[in-house]
Amino acid sequence: MKKTLKEAMLYEKLSNNNVRCLLCERRCVIKENSYGFCKTRKNINGRLYTVVYGSISAISANPMEKKPFYHFYPGEYALTFSTWSCNFSCSWCQNFEISKFIPKDVEKYFISHDIIVNLALKYGCKGISVSFNEPTLLFEYSLDVFKVSKKYGMHNDYVSNGFMTKEALKILRENGLDAINFDVKGKPEVVKAYCNADVDVVWRNINYAKNLGLHVEVVHLVVTGLNDNEETLEYIVENHLKYADESTPLHFTRYYPAFNYRKPPTNIEFLEKAYRYAKKEGVLYPYLGNVPGHKYENTYCHNCNELLIKRYGFEILKFNIKKGRCPRCNTKIPIIYRNRDF
Repeated sequence: MKKTLKEAMLYEKLSNNNVRCLLCERRCVIKENSYGFCKTRKNINGRLYTVVYGSISAISANPMEKKPFYHFYPGEYALTFSTWSCNFSCSWCQNFEISKFIPKDVEKYFISHDIIVNLALKYGCKGISVSFNEPTLLFEYSLDVFKVSKKYGMHNDYVSNGFMTKEALKILRENGLDAINFDVKGKPEVVKAYCNADVDVVWRNINYAKNLGLHVEVVHLVVTGLNDNEETLEYIVENHLKYADESTPLHFTRYYPAFNYRKPPTNIEFLEKAYRYAKKEGVLYPYLGNVPGHKYENTYCHNCNELLIKRYGFEILKFNIKKGRCPRCNTKIPIIYRNRDF
């Protein structure tokens, strides 16, 4: 059997040798010798298999700020990796070379979970991150990596579209996932039309992840001509406060043309408007992303507006939190970090 072929953990057997995948909320019913929507799960003789176990499409040591995680071990690096394909169909994907690639002949890209952790140690990474394409597709492999990484005191995270089943999210948490970044693409009609998905599932999972005790941050990629409007902004902020909470970071990220979507980059003035609106409505920690050097990528105390973390892109220039509190007004700041020099 190929190294990249492993029986899936989450599925149920149906009649006529069909199976139903229970990994994401598509819950694909897959006939024998056929694949699900994501093309990474195959029905072989009435049993469901992942065909991309340990097949790594990209790997690099990335700062937590790139994901982005601004309140979860800022300034640290995580060994970040991905596989192939996706369970969404976004036309503006920045990583389309891997997310739009249908897995085939992928065994040559196999890397064992032990090697992944050893690489993290070699390059001084404090964590493991599954990102670039939808990490849920590496579900079984993630669990094996997390079990090893935890032995070395590492933190583990997902950068996800958030469309996994609640059962999958619970298993990830129980097996070492510490943090998850959810990308909310927009209002229901946009997500349905452009991603072929139900955004209500994503909001549900944001709330469920919070209840599981995971560190959560939310990203909204503001795409020109698609969701750069007041109606979407109001929708995102309202649901963020409802399903996450006011202290959960909310990142408004600038879009750049990619794949099949070629409209100009997001207007920065609209991003600034989004930041101010989120603040006004009660989000304590909104941010702008993909606008290096902008003052709204910094962290400010929500009580007295003291500058706590000064950033330039993915780099931290100043870290001004003392024993988890604002040095000016002594307000507790909801950031997980290790004491170190920045």
